[in-house]
Amino acid sequence: MSDKKALKGGEFLIKETQAADIFIPEEFDEEQKMMAQSCCDFTETQIIPNIDKLEHHDNKLLTKLLKDAGKLGLLGISVPEEYNGFGQKFVTSMLTVEEMGKGFSYAVAYSAHTGIGTLPILYFGNEEQKKNYLPKLATGEYIGAYALTEPDAGSDPNSGKTKATFSNDGKHFILNGSKMWITNGGIADLFIVYAKIENDKNLSAFIIERSTPGFTFGAEEDKMGIRGSSTVQIFFDNANVPLENLLGKRNDGFKIALYILNLGRIKLAGATVGASKATIDVSVQYANERKQFGTVIANFGAIKYKLAEMAIHTFANESLTYRASQNIDDAIESLIAGGMDKGRAAVEGIRQYAIEASIAKVFGSEALDYVVDEGVQIHGGMGYSSETTVERAYRDARINRIFEGTNEINRMVAVSEILKRGRKGELDLLTAAKTVAGELMAIPDFGKTSVNYFEEKHKLVLNCKKAILMVAGAALQKFAEKLQNEQEILMNVADMLMYTYAAESTLLRVEKLSNMFDEQKLALYKDMLNVFLYDVAYKIHKIGNDAVNAFAKSDEQNAMLMGMKRFTKTAPVNVVAARRKIADKLIEANKYCF
Repeated sequence: MSDKKALKGGEFLIKETQAADIFIPEEFDEEQKMMAQSCCDFTETQIIPNIDKLEHHDNKLLTKLLKDAGKLGLLGISVPEEYNGFGQKFVTSMLTVEEMGKGFSYAVAYSAHTGIGTLPILYFGNEEQKKNYLPKLATGEYIGAYALTEPDAGSDPNSGKTKATFSNDGKHFILNGSKMWITNGGIADLFIVYAKIENDKNLSAFIIERSTPGFTFGAEEDKMGIRGSSTVQIFFDNANVPLENLLGKRNDGFKIALYILNLGRIKLAGATVGASKATIDVSVQYANERKQFGTVIANFGAIKYKLAEMAIHTFANESLTYRASQNIDDAIESLIAGGMDKGRAAVEGIRQYAIEASIAKVFGSEALDYVVDEGVQIHGGMGYSSETTVERAYRDARINRIFEGTNEINRMVAVSEILKRGRKGELDLLTAAKTVAGELMAIPDFGKTSVNYFEEKHKLVLNCKKAILMVAGAALQKFAEKLQNEQEILMNVADMLMYTYAAESTLLRVEKLSNMFDEQKLALYKDMLNVFLYDVAYKIHKIGNDAVNAFAKSDEQNAMLMGMKRFTKTAPVNVVAARRKIADKLIEANKYCF
């Protein structure tokens, strides 16, 4: 079992984490790197050369490429060895997802198959279901899909109308209804489908094969982006599903769906890391080749700003994603050591970090959106042409803010889950909030006049946490249960939470690197950290003030605004010089190199 002292999910808000207790990407071992290289080679040699054909709905080619990945073992990274998989840890599967994330819309098909199309059976299936289906999914004999969304049930999946009734002979379920936006729907052999049995309040989950009588498919959707993935509607007209194909227990479908969504969210964050790095690569290379006014555009300060910010966003995204991924692994390992079976331990480990998964999904998708947008801008008019890679990257990135629960839903999930765990006593938010409230009324503690570099950064992150607790505590006191109706304030708190988690993750990574790199090599990483924390402090100041001004009045308002100013105060940073050094390193390497 790992000896790392990982905090419980959401506990980062009220406790400090030590750099030694987190995982950073620089710690991947040779076996993990070899698996990542296999994914990289497959993407570069098989996917990228065929991406135009895939975008024209060549489903035969898409099917072949998924099956080819299966033959190489790339579909079974997370599947145990007894079911023809590799049985690798969660963080290793995240690294492979990152590499496959560079494969544009193929990455969506791959992720749907290996994640939401396969893992519900691994985590919730009985032994017979696992033996029957997992080897086929791991090897690519079967392609998997996941069917939850309905035309009138998107962000509220439990309101779905697809219904299952019992057949007259009692041996089958009879399904009627429809599902939409089904990734891999046009090519999948196996579907995880959600429906309510009879008049049940909650969904149940079913394993349904493509050949099931009464199961039909709509035409391929013509989408803005991810055109190379298959997306169709599916329909059930008195479809006969054997009773033994119920996945988990009756009424457990909604719970299963939520667990799998948490998994999909963190996996999506991993894919955005890979897509961001690939976009930076082509953007730097273009900037090094494109000449204007007698010089390559990489020499211009405006371009250097963009390249540096793209790298900083990506570095922060990567830092928080792998921190959370290893936390999930450590939780799973601890639960197994405590006697819990592997499947249940995996589910509970993922559930434990649902807050961090939502944060990672939102931060990652919005970081990628920033990166591809600036990538197009660096390319200028060429970036708007379908001849360039960034045009496709721009289109493909947009769906990520909608996938796996919209970013608005995920913001609400992160905050509501934090508050729920506080009410249940799993997180001692009350004591932490009271301490911050008391600090507002006390004489400011200006602390030591001289602290070392990392102490100063930790103090800033700690103060950002105090800002969150101040706003959330006061808002909860004012609105109580009605706070759930104040979505603008909850969104403010969610953004403060997200930026703080990203800032702390980046800080801990750079601090850990300080024990691995010499000062000269570390300097650029400190530049990234300096700029990111400086920007985060100002963002939290603005967001926090918006929240305070929405509900506080008079003396309370003045005290909280003063507190916000104190908590987000940061030392000046020459961000121009720092960004130029970061950009110069990218330009010299002609690729993302951090």
